[in-house]
Amino acid sequence: MTDNGSADSARERGLAKMAEVYGTEFQDYPGSHFAVTADHLFADIWSRPALSIRDRRLILLGALTAQGAIDTAGIQIGAALRNEELTEEQLHEIAVFLCHYVGWPNGTKLDLLVGTIVAQQKKGGLGHSSSQAPHARRQQAERTE
Repeated sequence: MTDNGSADSARERGLAKMAEVYGTEFQDYPGSHFAVTADHLFADIWSRPALSIRDRRLILLGALTAQGAIDTAGIQIGAALRNEELTEEQLHEIAVFLCHYVGWPNGTKLDLLVGTIVAQQKKGGLGHSSSQAPHARRQQAERTE
């Protein structure tokens, strides 16, 4: 299908961007909440060219930590590791930095969650293997060229 601005093409673009952002495929779901998420947030907002996915993820981690939405931040941590956008060391450094701007309790919770997710990914074999997130490695290579 060509992109003519239809809901179907927005959904396709949204699902593709979600897969890129989270390093895993997403299936289409019914309902207006998913429609707004896929068709607007991912097809439009996450797809704007001025910021990279990594840039947006950094901003989102700060915003979620500031709000105390640490469980939701965990989704971003896992995706950042899967996509090789951020290392364990960088994620811990983000937590230390955020402690000083969003409060020690929330920054500390984020730091603990980083450790938990890293351990889970290592235990589950979800580390940085060559079969994971090839688009992230390609983006990293493009940034260093």
